Amino acid sequence: MTALKYSRQRESIKHFLAETKGHPTADTVYLHVKKQFPNISLGTVYRNLNLLTDLGEAVKISTPNGGDRFDGRLEPHNHFLCTKCGRLLDLDLDMKSIEEMNHLAAEGFDGKIESSSTLFYGECSDCIKKS
Repeated sequence: MTALKYSRQRESIKHFLAETKGHPTADTVYLHVKKQFPNISLGTVYRNLNLLTDLGEAVKISTPNGGDRFDGRLEPHNHFLCTKCGRLLDLDLDMKSIEEMNHLAAEGFDGKIESSSTLFYGECSDCIKKS
């Protein structure tokens, strides 16, 4: 396998994902990285996000309302999607809870479950306060 060539643009994308608590779309990442690299294309951002995901250096979260979101937080955790405002938040459950969910899923599955990613839906506290 050929060694991956270093890219300052890819490193900038990875750094942005690691520093943000949000879960940006590729467009948001593009707008941020474009400040440092004015000639970067949206296609380059998409390719690098997909590469980082394939390498396990970022997580892609597909949402039902379209547009993948990206997360630089790599340790196992779940997410919450607000059905009103569209915010995507980390949902921190202890590892025991995640392992229990995996175990329950494995009981009815003829195979080996190694990990999981769950997306919970509802209203965030900000939207509840506004109601």
